[in-house]
Amino acid sequence: MTVQSVRLFGDPVLRTPADAVVDFDKELRKLVSDLLDTMRQQNGTGLAAPQIGVGLRVFTFDVDDVVGHLINPVLEFPDEEEQDGPEGCLSIPGVYVDTKRRQNVIAKGFDKHGEAIQVVGTGLMARCAQHETDHLDGVLFVDRLDAERRKQAMKEIRAAEWYNPDAPPVVKASPHGLFGIR
Repeated sequence: MTVQSVRLFGDPVLRTPADAVVDFDKELRKLVSDLLDTMRQQNGTGLAAPQIGVGLRVFTFDVDDVVGHLINPVLEFPDEEEQDGPEGCLSIPGVYVDTKRRQNVIAKGFDKHGEAIQVVGTGLMARCAQHETDHLDGVLFVDRLDAERRKQAMKEIRAAEWYNPDAPPVVKASPHGLFGIR
């Protein structure tokens, strides 16, 4: 088991769009394993590679006893139905704000071996797929909030014990060699 440090709000890697995966190799399988281990250790529902400092389009999920991963995801929405409910993020610990998302999603991509896969989700699974794909685009859930909710979230972030506006984010070397960090 290799648990990695989760990057926190303010770290530039969280605002940098991730690169598409082109090599489905041993390093990628190690990355997926590290993401799963870290997500489980943090009791998360999902975790994207940028959250551990790796700028690749990969995320893992554990929703309603369905555990998996998706590489180079592309989201499709079969309808216009929306949901509005609490959302949090391992990179913004302790902050939960009602966030509007689409209710249903079809997420297409690849597994760690390069095989095409599709995840059809509703409710929490749809929220997770959208949240983690946003991470791969350099978008945080607070960016999806209306002005009032964003103000509430930023107030909670600034009050959090982990938040330090004067300290630059700590950047560590990635154990994933070729993937590097941004």
